[in-house]
Amino acid sequence: MRIVDSALALQRSLVCKLRMLVLRSSDRGDVPGWVLVAVMTAGLVTAIWLIADDALTSVFDRAMTSVSVRN
Repeated sequence: MRIVDSALALQRSLVCKLRMLVLRSSDRGDVPGWVLVAVMTAGLVTAIWLIADDALTSVFDRAMTSVSVRN
């Protein structure tokens, strides 16, 4: 019974500390919005770049060719 009692006491202590951490951190919020926007933007750019690398390169080359021909 002693092991069970000490396990329950440890569990209660951990739950209490976890509640304190959650309550303390909820005032400040999770991750700032600008961090999420920056990470998601970087992910989207990387995904588009991996998928459409050849198409984007050809579009860029055609645009540069048309600009240099006119001059």
